[in-house]
Formats: sequence, structure tokens, C-alpha cells
Amino acid sequence: MFAGFLPTPAAPGPHPRLFAARFAGSETTANRTYVFDAPDLVSGLAAAGYHTACVGGVGFFSKGGALSSVLPGLFRESHWEPEFSVASPTSFEAQVARAEQVVAGTPAGQPLFLFVNVSALHQPNWFHLPGAKRKAGDSWETHAAALEYVDRHIGRLLAAASSRRRCFAIICSDHGTAYGDGGYTGHRLAHDVVWTVPYTHFFLEGP
Repeated sequence: MFAGFLPTPAAPGPHPRLFAARFAGSETTANRTYVFDAPDLVSGLAAAGYHTACVGGVGFFSKGGALSSVLPGLFRESHWEPEFSVASPTSFEAQVARAEQVVAGTPAGQPLFLFVNVSALHQPNWFHLPGAKRKAGDSWETHAAALEYVDRHIGRLLAAASSRRRCFAIICSDHGTAYGDGGYTGHRLAHDVVWTVPYTHFFLEGP
């Protein structure tokens, strides 16, 4: 995704990319694509003068080993704590609070690229549904409850992101999750419910 391969519509393409690493022969790089001479968007924006920061959630941002240090290592400022993780029932609230601190600590004249990896929808999410039991595990109902939890707090994140200047926002998922669809459970599999993800982008006007 940081190389410019965001989710695209299921309809036939090509679908021009919003941004892309410079690569000879790219068929989805169009006239209005932001092209950077770097291996990833984070490095490209840093070279263009952006302060880059991430607030991680899943284990790939925990810095607990070589693999989990790669993604946070792309950013000049990176944050991960157990309170942000998939195991925390209040993960998104904690992440938003940290994102607010990042925004507030960035000089007003410096552009900011902020990436927030929302972990609340990931497994386990049973604890977001009142009355749900750990033994019963996750389900469509607990996933929906986790989404409602994120919806209750995302306004704070968007307000912080647009508090300094006009903000371009992308909201998407990296994968879906199967809950018994076709007999499958989880996301480490090739199924339409795993491939099909929500995506939107829009501008938020500044103060």
C-alpha cells in the first residue's frame, strides 16, 4: 500500500493510482498520480519535507523483532504500546489520544503524514459486544460491535487531522475477515470476503 497499491474497485480497470513509486512501465500511473523517487510513500513524503508519524496497532508495529520493526522504521516518529494492540478493549481511544499528541507536537508550518493502524476490528474483537464470552470467540456480531466502537471515536481523529490545515484522508482496510463464509474462518485465505474491503478518500477542510 505504501508503494501506491491501494484497494481498487472490482470493476475492470485500469484504475489510476493516487500515488506511486517511480517505476518504468507502470500502467496505472497517470498524469495526476503523485510520483515519488523513493521505495515507499513515507520516505517520498519525508524527502518532500513532511514529518512522518505512525500510531501502530497490530503486532507488525510492535518493534518486538526484526519483522515488527520494518513498518514503524519507515517513519521518523513511531508509536506502539500494548494499549494500542488487538488485545486492548480501548485500543482505538488510546491510539486517537496519541495521534492528537502527535498533531499537537508538529510545528504548524510543517506538513504532516500521519498513519494510524486501527487494531480494534482485528481478532479478537468479542469483548466489544456486551455480554459476549471469550469462549464463543469472534463473530459477525462482535465485528460489527467493534466497528461501532471505532465509529464512536473516529470523529476525534479526523478533527485532530484537520486542526492545522486542509487534510487529505484515506480510510481503508488491508483485508476482510471470514466468519464461516463458505466454511472458512479468519483472513489468511483467498475468499471474496477477505479480498473485498471498504475504501474511501476525501478532503477535510482546515480551520
